[in-house]
Amino acid sequence: MNAPVSLQQRVGDYIAERRRLGFQIRARDSLLAGFARYVAERGHTGPLTEDIMVDWARQDQWHRGTPGSWAGRLAKVRHFARYLKQFEPETEVPVEQPFGPVSGRLAPHIFQEAEITSLLAAACGLGPKGSIRPASYEALFGLMASAGLRVSEAIHLRDGDVDLKYGMEDHPADQVCQVAPTSPPSERRRRAGVLPGRAGQACGGGFRPALPDRQPWPKARPAYRQRQAHRVFNALRDSLGWPNRGGHAAPRLHDLRHTFAVRRLVLWHAEGTDVDPMMLALSTYMGHAKIRHTYWYLSAAPELMALAAGKFESFAGLGGGEDE
Repeated sequence: MNAPVSLQQRVGDYIAERRRLGFQIRARDSLLAGFARYVAERGHTGPLTEDIMVDWARQDQWHRGTPGSWAGRLAKVRHFARYLKQFEPETEVPVEQPFGPVSGRLAPHIFQEAEITSLLAAACGLGPKGSIRPASYEALFGLMASAGLRVSEAIHLRDGDVDLKYGMEDHPADQVCQVAPTSPPSERRRRAGVLPGRAGQACGGGFRPALPDRQPWPKARPAYRQRQAHRVFNALRDSLGWPNRGGHAAPRLHDLRHTFAVRRLVLWHAEGTDVDPMMLALSTYMGHAKIRHTYWYLSAAPELMALAAGKFESFAGLGGGEDE
């Protein structure tokens, strides 16, 4: 008869599996290790119960016992409990939040094709007449929408970063660009991006930042350029009058990047591609420091939630007829 596996070992196995999937979970590693120690110190034996998880969640000394911090701790141990249940079926998994909802990111506004087209057309109409400003903002917004760049990455892109002569092997009309990490420092790494044919052609005459000054900028310049880009986008957005489909007060410039990621996932679904193994590739392309930032799209976008629900209904045989 095999010896029972300790809770500490189960935690270690869970962490190892998550890391193999590409998750960076150093904080959760120590958090779950602390949970295992708490269970051992309480002398708890047998399957884990919801009561002991809730009691542990309240032991948050760093956030001064706020319900929000308790909810966050309980949410993390709930994921582990789901994993543990496959080995120990009597494990209880909390199904409700006794401390209230966990704070999280708001759903983005996913742009429709017509909205992006109208944005680029409006950018072309910017003044002053005869300046490079209209073309610069058209290129900036187009880069974010077609290549999924952050606004800071698009602003810092230079002629030498884009290979306008050689494209991708599978898509020769597309071009490759090198996206450098941006300030402030983070875990982002230099990576390759792809400019679809039309975007590459738009940049063929030489990409310019939103401000004509191409000299090396002092520390204050990047933030200034980004603020100006946001101001111009907000003014164009207000003039175009789009309906807001996100969780924020209004569509944001950064939602162009979110739109790129969601449209790529929707396309994979439409093509019948197995999305799970592609998530790591998308995470790398987007420059996400943690793959959970990529998986967030699966639950944040209604388009993807609807696709997932449809697949589940097909799998479970829940497709209804006319009488339902």
